[in-house]
Amino acid sequence: MDEEKLNQFMGKLVSDMGAAAMLANVILGDELGLYKAMADSRPVTAQALASSTGCNARLIREWLSAHVASGYMEHHQGLFVLPEEQALALAIEDSPVYVAGGMMVVASMFHDKDKLVAAMRGDGGLAWGDHHPCMFSGTERFFRPGYKSYLVAQWLPALQGVVDKLVAGANVADVGCGHGAATIVMAQAFPASRFAGFDYHAPSIATAMDRAREAGVSERVQFAQGTAKNYPGKDYDLICYFDCLHDMGDPVGAAQHAWQTLRSDGTVLLVEPYADDSLDQNITPVGRLFYAASTFICTPNSLSQEVGLGLGAQAGEARLRQVFMEAGFKHFRRAAQTPFNLILEARK
Repeated sequence: MDEEKLNQFMGKLVSDMGAAAMLANVILGDELGLYKAMADSRPVTAQALASSTGCNARLIREWLSAHVASGYMEHHQGLFVLPEEQALALAIEDSPVYVAGGMMVVASMFHDKDKLVAAMRGDGGLAWGDHHPCMFSGTERFFRPGYKSYLVAQWLPALQGVVDKLVAGANVADVGCGHGAATIVMAQAFPASRFAGFDYHAPSIATAMDRAREAGVSERVQFAQGTAKNYPGKDYDLICYFDCLHDMGDPVGAAQHAWQTLRSDGTVLLVEPYADDSLDQNITPVGRLFYAASTFICTPNSLSQEVGLGLGAQAGEARLRQVFMEAGFKHFRRAAQTPFNLILEARK
């Protein structure tokens, strides 16, 4: 046995245990409004933060201390500071790097542990709708900042001729729309176009309809329950899949239905988790996160459905290209990318 190697691994394991414990503290801070109370990056005492948020001062001091020990906050003579950079990630929901709300996805993984044990010992299937409810709100809050920051400003302009169609008035389908975050972002940006969002999860559709009313776009946005292989309509100018195709049991069948319902000059926008084409290439912090999440969420969902292809969240561009070529598409390319996403374009 290599004792030095053992010690290095134990150090990594302890660090990861601390990280997992801190994620629980991040969820706590988000729910209690602690980060938002510190978002101005001004120094504050534990007592003052407790008073402003209606929380127990002793527990607040412990929570703040955990953040200092983790490098999430700074501490000077009894005063605690949430630096501007950390505030962008933890407190400011319109920030493109905001992640605090998405921690509920991690919480759901712990809630659903027993279900995954059963899936591992069974057929591998765990349907999306069978997860803890915090999965659905956490997924929306994890992805929404990126959609708001990049979808209209960068991703759609990277597609051939799509923005001009949206400005003039296009017919758009958002397949696997969840709570409708991306659908509503597009509807707000392109008032001449009409949008339809489809998801097989009925509670998510109900939430999406509420979101559309709140955003004032319900006259041009419709949400309905449906699967990726049977949603209604035809002659769509743009069909979108936002971080969902790899979760589907039959992504080839979904792509074939897109081919059938797309106009001859239409476009598919496929947004997928960032991945290269092999495990060795994906040994990165992002790859680690997505493989771990895919074990609990993406792959079990696919295995719970017909075909059960099980692409997983790290499918990679080459495998996704194969899916669309098999479905009949002739053109497939990477249009853009971020550290968390591949933005892919498919055309007939």
